[in-house]
Parts: sequence; structure tokens; C-alpha cells
Amino acid sequence: MDPLYTTSATSTGEGRNGRSRTNDGMLDVSLAVPAEMGGPGGATNPEQLFAAGYAACFHSALQGVARQQQATITDSAVTADVHMSKNGDGGFQLAVNLSVEMGGVEQGTAEELTAAAHKVCPYSNATQNNIDVTLETTTA
Repeated sequence: MDPLYTTSATSTGEGRNGRSRTNDGMLDVSLAVPAEMGGPGGATNPEQLFAAGYAACFHSALQGVARQQQATITDSAVTADVHMSKNGDGGFQLAVNLSVEMGGVEQGTAEELTAAAHKVCPYSNATQNNIDVTLETTTA
């Protein structure tokens, strides 16, 4: 593989109750287990970072696919809901619901653009056959 871009982040402290920082210092966050999972809360967590990254990456893929197909979309947004649950083997698993909103196109075209974005988004490709990802598309 010939990388187009490489980044690095380091986690320190006590894992999910610690700190993560990128090698360039652009991201430097305190981490805490969410209160819903018995932790102290009050700081971000890896699932929130994953949700933010997936939403941004998918949104970029959507806009790129729309340009490629010469579809003019407006007021687009992608929300990634990341769910964590126990997997039954003593571990945990993730699932993602991507809510894709856009204007300027009919519902059928919006769904086609969402499906095409799901094929090119690096996060979607990384999660394929690993976690459940549900797509919901609405038009404004």
C-alpha cells in the first residue's frame, strides 16, 4: 500500500481515562469512560471521536460522489450515531447508524448518492463486514 497520508495519535494515562494526542498536536483531548458505562464522564471518549471522524469522512465522500455524478446537493449533513454494546463473549462491539440529509435532489437520487458514498468512504470500507452500519437518507 502506498499511503497518501499518514497520521499518528498516542494514548496515555489509564486507557479510557487518560489523554490522546496527535503527533502534530492538532488534537489533544482528555478521555473518560462515559457515565452511562459507569465512568466519571466529563470528557470525550473514543466512540465520540470515532463518530466525529466517520461523520466527517462520510460527508466528504458524499460531496465527492455528488460532484462526480454532477448532482447538485444542498444543505447536506451526516450524523453518525455510534452504539456500544456487549458482544456476549466478555467483550464489546460497535454499531453505527449514519443519518444522511441533503437537499436539491429527489429521494431516490439521494439514496443512490448515499449508497455510492458508502462504497468509497474509507471508514465505511474499514467497517465493512466488521460492524453493523445502517444508512438512513432524508431530503430537505
